[in-house]
Amino acid sequence: MSAPNQSNSNPPSFLLTGIPDLEVSHVWISIPFCITYVVALLGNSLVLLAVVLDRNLHEPMFCFIAMLAAIDLIFSTAVVPKMLGVLWLDSREIGFGACFSQMFFTHTSTAAESGVLLAMSLDRYVAICHPLRYSTVLTVPRAIGAGLLALARGVGVMIPLMCLLTGLPYCSSRVIPHSYCEYMAVAGLACGDTAPSHRYGLGMATLLVGTDWAFITFSYCSILRAVLRLPSHRPRLKALGTCGSHLFIILIFYIGGLLSMYLQMFTLGLAPHVQVLLADSYLAVPPMLNPLVYGIKVKQIQEGIRKLLGQLAGPRSSQAA
Repeated sequence: MSAPNQSNSNPPSFLLTGIPDLEVSHVWISIPFCITYVVALLGNSLVLLAVVLDRNLHEPMFCFIAMLAAIDLIFSTAVVPKMLGVLWLDSREIGFGACFSQMFFTHTSTAAESGVLLAMSLDRYVAICHPLRYSTVLTVPRAIGAGLLALARGVGVMIPLMCLLTGLPYCSSRVIPHSYCEYMAVAGLACGDTAPSHRYGLGMATLLVGTDWAFITFSYCSILRAVLRLPSHRPRLKALGTCGSHLFIILIFYIGGLLSMYLQMFTLGLAPHVQVLLADSYLAVPPMLNPLVYGIKVKQIQEGIRKLLGQLAGPRSSQAA
């Protein structure tokens, strides 16, 4: 993404404060964020490599899981390393272009992940409710096309918002009261009229989330209805457990994202550090949980990861011998 045109009123860089009012505890606060990032990095990398390298996993469902892992890697890496730099090393400065690039990748990844979660719910709906049509309705090329469409949708939504934001003068302050370039925190530093960008951002976020959530709800309600009709008790419990864990992750993703956005717009009397911690947790927790629920709990991906680890350990053991 090219750097935005800067006027004389725009600062060459911004300063991130980290967690407002909790500066003395930055090092301790950073520990859980570091752990979640390492787990997310390791888990998503293993899931992604297992799906890409194992031909037995080249199926639509596993393609969606690999897409989710790739998005989570970009999503968390766009923010968490810089956040840890602020909390650990007091490396608060971030360039003007780098700040808007971070914002672009963060929110584009969020929109793309919502699209992939929608595609995964429809995949499960067809697999459970219309199993005889699954192989004809959902193919690997169509799964890849759905993933590319979700990415294109995220990029298409974010480009106008970036144009609105980068076209504003930033002359009131260069201090962002946040640990990353969060949209509302950066827009609050603008001297111009931010109403158009606020209306666009809020409207598009509500539209995307509302549409995706409606289809996801329909898919899982239909799946639940089909599962409850199963005659055998054990398959019913297994399906309910799988759907329950999926819905838990989906709820964390959507509720966390909406809370993070709306609390930045309407503070509701919450302390600034509470708002920032909620937003930071939203960036760190779902990428850590997704590979555990969507990837490592799936038996085929477990086997793929074992093969991958065996291949990695094989050359080392032969060299040691």
